[in-house]
Amino acid sequence: MPAKKRSSRKAAASKTRKKTSSKASKKRVAVSRKKVAKKAKKKVARKKAAKKKVARKTAGKKKAVARKKTAKKAGAAGKKKKKKKAASKKKTAKKTVARKAAGKKKAAKKTSRKKTVARKKTAKKAGAAGTTSKKKASSKKKAVARKKVTAKPSAGRKPKKLLKRAKGSTRSTRVNRELIHGIKPYQARSNEDYMNEEQLEHFRKILKAWQIELMREVDRTVHHMQDEASNFPDPSDRATQESEFGLELRTRDRERKLLKKINQALARIQEGEYGYCEETGEEIGLQRLEARPVATLSVEAQERRELAERQFRDSDDRYR
Repeated sequence: MPAKKRSSRKAAASKTRKKTSSKASKKRVAVSRKKVAKKAKKKVARKKAAKKKVARKTAGKKKAVARKKTAKKAGAAGKKKKKKKAASKKKTAKKTVARKAAGKKKAAKKTSRKKTVARKKTAKKAGAAGTTSKKKASSKKKAVARKKVTAKPSAGRKPKKLLKRAKGSTRSTRVNRELIHGIKPYQARSNEDYMNEEQLEHFRKILKAWQIELMREVDRTVHHMQDEASNFPDPSDRATQESEFGLELRTRDRERKLLKKINQALARIQEGEYGYCEETGEEIGLQRLEARPVATLSVEAQERRELAERQFRDSDDRYR
């Protein structure tokens, strides 16, 4: 009996030993597994950190490359801007030089034109003086001839007839034989009413002919500017062409104002107010109207107007 108990005890002790050993082995295995898992996790974390470092380094390199590229582009843009500024400065300098040259040429042309106009005026004055001297000499000769004719007849009505003829001849010589815009000057008869139908028709013809001439000039300048509107490579040639066009346009502008005055004169003819002064209501006169068909003031009123313009030009806006 005691031997059986001992063997049973030994078997139970061996079983307990086996159980404890198996538990310890299991614990060891679990601990080792945990250690291996921790090591694996550490390795993975190290790899991730290494990858992050590499990514950071590559991103820094990319940023540095991008910065270098932007710096290069900025430098190239700055150089281009500098070049453009230098080129624009050169162009502006050339333009200023060309403008100065064109201004000098314009001034030279203006001076030459003024000289030519002055020469023409002096020539006209000389011609007018010559014609006046000729007229005076012819009038003196005619007066001498009249005296001789009147001295020859002794009695009767014959000297009166001769005197009448002489008066008619002087009247015909006083009339200006030059055509007014292609129309002969009006020859006034004795005891004729002022601004009758014949006179109004005469001045209407003059105004119409003048209007047609001005319209033809306008058409001619338009065609001239269309035909000769070419872009010259030389800036001085372009400047001279522009100055010529400017002068033509200024003359056409003056003629446009003159056309307006002609239309107003034709309207006054239709209304029956043509030939009378607008300020005083007096007769302007046939000779003044033939010299200036669009005149609205008599000689005395025009002189007063010019004196007022000279005196009150700076103070009154009406006379500017």
